[in-house]
Amino acid sequence: MIVLGIETSCDETGVALYNTAPWEEGKPAFQGILGQGLHSQIAMHRDYGGVVPELASRDHVRRVLPLLDQSLAQSGLKLADIDAVAFTQGPGLAGALLVGSAFAKSLAQGLNLPSIGVHHLEGHLLSPLLGQTAPQFPFIALLVSGGHTQLMKVSGIGQYELLGESLDDAAGEAFDKTAKLLGLDYPGGAAISKLAEQGHVGIFDLPKPMLHSGDLDFSFSGLKTAVLNQVKKFEEKNISNPAEVTQFHADLARSFVDAIVAVLVSKSEKALKQTGYKHLVLAGGVGANLQLRNALNDKAKKNGFEVHYPPLELCTDNGVMIAFAGALRMLAKNNGSTTSGAFDIKPRWDLQSDNLV
Repeated sequence: MIVLGIETSCDETGVALYNTAPWEEGKPAFQGILGQGLHSQIAMHRDYGGVVPELASRDHVRRVLPLLDQSLAQSGLKLADIDAVAFTQGPGLAGALLVGSAFAKSLAQGLNLPSIGVHHLEGHLLSPLLGQTAPQFPFIALLVSGGHTQLMKVSGIGQYELLGESLDDAAGEAFDKTAKLLGLDYPGGAAISKLAEQGHVGIFDLPKPMLHSGDLDFSFSGLKTAVLNQVKKFEEKNISNPAEVTQFHADLARSFVDAIVAVLVSKSEKALKQTGYKHLVLAGGVGANLQLRNALNDKAKKNGFEVHYPPLELCTDNGVMIAFAGALRMLAKNNGSTTSGAFDIKPRWDLQSDNLV
C-alpha cells in the first residue's frame, strides 16, 4: 500500500510517499520511504520573530503542489499509484491545517481514495520507528517541540497514555524565548544550543523547575524568567567589551540548556522506572538537540535502558512521519479513514487513545 502524506500544521510544508511493503515484511521501516519534499518558512517568519499564521497559510498554498510533484518525481510514481492520502488534521494553526486538509481531501476524492486525518504528535511519536534501530512496543515517548512537552506511555499503534506534560511553556518555546533574550535569531533552538557549546558549566545557578515535584509534569516559564533576571543584572553593569558580552551569553546559554536537559532526562528516567519499560523514544524538534541526546545516552548506559531517535532530518515537521503514521493506522484498521470531502480539522486535539479516531 502506498500512502501520500501531507503536513501543513505550522511553518513547514511537507509531502511524502510511503510504501508499507517493507513494514509488512518485517524489514526496516525506513526502506518504505519512496520520496519526499519539504519547505521551511523560517526565513519568511524571521523578521517577525515568530510564525505569522496568515503568511504561513498562504505559503502552504503555494508550496504543496510543487512538493507533491517533487515527491512523485523522486519515487518514479504517478498519482494513479497512490492507495490512500494521509494529512495532518491537528493540532496546529487552523488556517494552515485547512490548506492541507482541503488539498488532501480534494485529491483523495478526485482519485476515489480513502483519506485519513493524522494527529501531528502521533507522527512525531512514531517517527523513531523509521530510524536505524527502531524500538519495540511498549516504550516511553518523550515528545519535545516548540508547542509540546509530553511523556507518553506507548503500548502500540493508537494506544497512548499521557503520563505528564508541560503546565506552561513547552521546552521548545522556552528555547526560542530565551534565544530572543540573548539576541539570537528566530528560531532560537539550534542557535542557543550552538552558543551553549562555548559556555562554561555551572556559571549560573538557574532553577530546574519541578525536578523534584514527584510527578511527570514540566514547567519552563520560571526558567525563562530566571534568564531574564540574569540578563537585566548584566546590562546594569554597562559592560561594552564584545568578548565579555559574548562569553556572558554563552555561559548563560550553557546553564539554561543544562537546566532543561537535567529536567527532561530526570523525568524520562522516572517514567521508565514507574512503568518498568526499557525503551525510551525521543521525538519532536527539540529531539535534534545534541546536548539532550548525549545526556540521555549517558544515562541509558548507566541505568540499562535504550534510547531511540528518529533520523535528524525527520525531527522537524515533515510529510514522511504523516505518511508513515497514516499507513500504520490503515494497516491496523484503526484509522477513522473516510471518503468524505469535509475539510474537518482539529486545531486543539489531545493525544490520547480514545480521542484519536
